[in-house]
Amino acid sequence: MIALAWVALYALLSMAWGWHWQQRHQNIGIVDVLWAAGLGVAALLLAIFGEGAVLPRVALALMAGSWSTRLALHLWRRVSHEDEDGRYQYLRQHWHGHQGKIFAFFQAQALLIVLFALPFAAVAANPDDDGWGWLVAAILVWLASVIGEAVADRQLARFRNNPANRGRTCRTGLWRYSRHPNYFFEWLHWFTYVLLAAGSPWWWLAWSGPLLMYLFLRYLSGVPYTEKQALRSRGEDYRRYQRSTSMLFPWFPRTPSEPGADP
Repeated sequence: MIALAWVALYALLSMAWGWHWQQRHQNIGIVDVLWAAGLGVAALLLAIFGEGAVLPRVALALMAGSWSTRLALHLWRRVSHEDEDGRYQYLRQHWHGHQGKIFAFFQAQALLIVLFALPFAAVAANPDDDGWGWLVAAILVWLASVIGEAVADRQLARFRNNPANRGRTCRTGLWRYSRHPNYFFEWLHWFTYVLLAAGSPWWWLAWSGPLLMYLFLRYLSGVPYTEKQALRSRGEDYRRYQRSTSMLFPWFPRTPSEPGADP
């Protein structure tokens, strides 16, 4: 699909610009901002150039575009006002500041934009213009996930902005029930496009969103890196949090006498 080629070109160029930006500002965190924004651009391009019905393509542009905008702005506020995230400080130190490796990291994120745009392509090819039931279900999932992620982000930001909480772990609000509620709602969000793609000849492709997102969050770039950094910065306090609180799926916290928390 030509639209996916345009998505790839945009992603590669934007990440190249991001690599140049991080050289000047010493902050690899810009890669997260560009990843979130890049998915919004991908959704818009695929919605515009898709050959499916108007209804699913408009829904794709509105929902994916709004989700992307909120997340990118939230991440930009952090990147522009805070020091480089500890995860990226560790990567910079581990690579001894090697700009070739950092550039390759940015370009790998560009390829991930294309990979995660595949569910959008499935929606954009959906010929069903009468799928109002699927649309309503998609809207409900989208609202729950976007509101949940926004609330979790706001709760964590409020906690981190209080100097008295330095070196402590957030256990308030949604963070009482999951160590990563923002990741949970991020994963939930991808089911929106499974529902919007119902009736598409590429419907099966929409399942790549939640499946890949779970794989990345749970085993690759999400939870593992975040938890390693939390243990480095908060030590025993975070270990206690790990023992009492579910890793990803929200659940009631365990008492100290109970066994370790579920993943």
